[in-house]
Amino acid sequence: MAEKTIVELKNINVIIDDLQILKNISFELETGKFYTMLGPSGSGKTTILRVIAGFSQPTSGEVFFNGKKINQLPPNKRKINTIFQDYALFPNLNLFENVAFGLRLQHKHNSEISDRVSQILDLVQLNGLEKRSVEELSGGQRQRVAIARSLVLNPKMLLLDEPLSALDAKLRKKMQYELRNLQQRLGITFLFITHDQEEALAMSDFIFVINNGEILQSGTPVDIYDEPINHFVADFVGQSNIIDGTMIRDFVVNFVGKTFECSDAGMRHNEPVEVVLRPEDLDITEVKKGKLTVKVKSQIFRGDYYEIIAYDEDHNKWLIQSTNPVKDGAIVGINFDPEDIHVMRFGEKEQEFDARLETYED
Repeated sequence: MAEKTIVELKNINVIIDDLQILKNISFELETGKFYTMLGPSGSGKTTILRVIAGFSQPTSGEVFFNGKKINQLPPNKRKINTIFQDYALFPNLNLFENVAFGLRLQHKHNSEISDRVSQILDLVQLNGLEKRSVEELSGGQRQRVAIARSLVLNPKMLLLDEPLSALDAKLRKKMQYELRNLQQRLGITFLFITHDQEEALAMSDFIFVINNGEILQSGTPVDIYDEPINHFVADFVGQSNIIDGTMIRDFVVNFVGKTFECSDAGMRHNEPVEVVLRPEDLDITEVKKGKLTVKVKSQIFRGDYYEIIAYDEDHNKWLIQSTNPVKDGAIVGINFDPEDIHVMRFGEKEQEFDARLETYED
């Protein structure tokens, strides 16, 4: 266990009604970092949160908090607080009393409650609104009340179960910045649950990508985006062009009938692979200057770029992002650099990927 580890899960399995929800989940969370559990609905990410919080018991495996096993410890005895999707605020209590609720359950003196609530409301920029009904608050303010109610109890860790999902797009982006800045100021561990890959990339120090009860890949946002290890991760995290290919030898790959230099190695010669090219890494150019030739089918203006759909002569679909428009039906070339090509092995696990990467980094 790492010196700064606050939570560790070892071989966690959860089986409900003969259905395996979590499959041998193991990871460590360090103090003071912003972690995100990213996956589609039903992937198991909220079950992981509930196991850490104590709301769900694992069928097998161990949960540790600051080095101590806490499998049998009830939620109210764990120094971990949870913020749910609906915030679970009390409509009959004003803002101050919502935040003070947990302290009153602990029978704290009124003077201590007043001081601690005031400090937390100042931290989340809600001071001056103490007497306001929660029904009168905006979505962003309600979210901050829920955060304040958790923080006032001095948790060592905060679990957030898709707390931004009910907000409109503009407010959601604003709250991403606020949550990230708040976590950095507090220095406590956040575990954030979301199905939104853009949200995960923007906020996190470290991301776990989960599907069907298994962690498929973990790493920094840059690691996850630039080096996806399988088709699901490449397709789920950002937009991707995924093409079948053949790894000729180290640093040389063939796809769409042509051979290209790349930056991947450690695979068998002539091994079937999948090739990933991100749309923003493709540059439109003249046909004679392009590495590939495509015919533009359609395009959509996205504000700061045009999203272009094109097809090559083998009918492979290509998604391209360009700051300049092109005409529908135009035949153009597309260029990319060797480091823009990412090669994925079929069925490779994260440990196998990491070992192969270390071999060639050494």
